[in-house]
Amino acid sequence: MSDSDDKGRAGRALDAANFFLADVRDGLGPYLAVYLLTEQHWNEARIGLVMSIATIAGIVAQTPAGALVDATRAKRTVMAIAAIMVTLASLALPLFPSFGPVAISQGIAQAAAVVFPPAIAAISLGIFGRAAFTRRIGRNETFNHAGNAVAAGLAGLSAYWFGPTVVFYLLGAMAIASLVSILAIPEGAIDHDLARGLDDAEPQTEQPPSGLTVLLTCRPLLVFAICALLFHLSNAAMLPLVGQKLALQDKNTGTSLMSACIVAAQLVMVPFAMLVGAKADHWGHKRFFLAALLILPLRAALYTLSDNPFWLVGVQLLDGVGAGIFGAIFPVIIADLMRNTGRFNVAQGAVITAQSIGAALSTTLAGFVVVGAGYSAAFLTLGAVAAIGAIVCVLALPETRQAADSGARPRGKTGPSASAIAAE
Repeated sequence: MSDSDDKGRAGRALDAANFFLADVRDGLGPYLAVYLLTEQHWNEARIGLVMSIATIAGIVAQTPAGALVDATRAKRTVMAIAAIMVTLASLALPLFPSFGPVAISQGIAQAAAVVFPPAIAAISLGIFGRAAFTRRIGRNETFNHAGNAVAAGLAGLSAYWFGPTVVFYLLGAMAIASLVSILAIPEGAIDHDLARGLDDAEPQTEQPPSGLTVLLTCRPLLVFAICALLFHLSNAAMLPLVGQKLALQDKNTGTSLMSACIVAAQLVMVPFAMLVGAKADHWGHKRFFLAALLILPLRAALYTLSDNPFWLVGVQLLDGVGAGIFGAIFPVIIADLMRNTGRFNVAQGAVITAQSIGAALSTTLAGFVVVGAGYSAAFLTLGAVAAIGAIVCVLALPETRQAADSGARPRGKTGPSASAIAAE
């Protein structure tokens, strides 16, 4: 089979993997809050606490997961095992719905799911190379959002007829399909050196990648990590809060309305992920990231204007803009900054660790603000956090595409490409 045939087959398998992993990589996501509120009668603070505990469990695994993806040549197997773990942990939840088992099962699911983002990005870079990477990531995110929209639509229709518990079984079906798709990616099509960020334009060498200290000495990477943390500190709790508001208005339609929110956002994410893939290399990577941050304060303010379900679902369309841009530009910026260091995936893991801390704090912060001051105060607090992130981005983050192009180093040397721009 020719190289072009391998790439064509790999591209189709990646399309399918991104589609079916869309539901698996996020686990139960916002459905967990609706299920615990309506079926188990937990209050908002308790829901926020258990979701934060689960997220913190994932934080512990995040950076090691990125290091594992850098080091292993069995990336498909690692992803398949992670998909199985997420599914088993989620299917156990309705059987053991008390606080301790829910926290443990969701912690396991979160810890396993952290493998997917760096692994998908690594395989994409390893197959298609740096020149086509932004376009490929845009395509990945397009199929990911399409998969989320389809899964959410199925969940909403099924929950309307059979109740909120049906989402657990839908997750299992998607996991089986994701396993088939992952194993369909041709192993021989993956350049594992390139997949960890060693430049495909440079000759092969036996010298080691940069040291792990690159994660601490690259100032733009640290700034980006702070911005990603603030993005998720703002964003993570918004959809669960909307789901709780909808469920409190009508328990019987809460899950279905939550699905409508997700479908609406995911459908908007598709064209914006495509836009990033098509235009980010020309318009600049920082501009897209800043736009994702600026959407959040607007979205938060609009949520406070009305409790009407149609209004809340309509405002949720803005999540499609912000999250669609963020998901597509995130690995591209990391690849910019880690070019030729060989630490692309561990850097992804480290920055995702930072954003996971933000997500963990987000649900707890929002839960306590809701209990103390109401939903509107919680939305405005979350929006203010994103505004701070936008200010940090404007003042401290360089345009990473240009910086990466000008700061690349030959393979085999120990200094990171980003070191050339650390003073910017």
